[in-house]
Amino acid sequence: MYKGSCICKAITFEVNTYLEKIDACHCISCRKHSGHYFVSTDIPRSSLKINGEDKITWFLSSEKVRRGFCSICGSSLFWDPIQLDWTAVAMGAFDNLSEAKLKIHVHVSEKGSYYDILDNLPQMD
Repeated sequence: MYKGSCICKAITFEVNTYLEKIDACHCISCRKHSGHYFVSTDIPRSSLKINGEDKITWFLSSEKVRRGFCSICGSSLFWDPIQLDWTAVAMGAFDNLSEAKLKIHVHVSEKGSYYDILDNLPQMD
């Protein structure tokens, strides 16, 4: 089981599945949401337990996606495609994930001009 939280710990979560798909999204929306590119992992909703859900503020960033952050400390935690059965959880919010590794970069055509992608991982637009 993996655990994590926002900075102030008003929101905590537990994940009871393997962290399989870890991606770095370089799209403009994710960069504005997180302050840089957004690294997350897709978790089936049935495998994600959230405590402090009343402290999550949801922002509808498109007709299909909402983004969740802590209403107290502002930590960006979730990217939630409303009509699907999973939620992307920010990798930076997890506690001590030594074995988890980034797998792919997505929306690289929208990446910021102020940085380069220097690893050899796959890249997609």
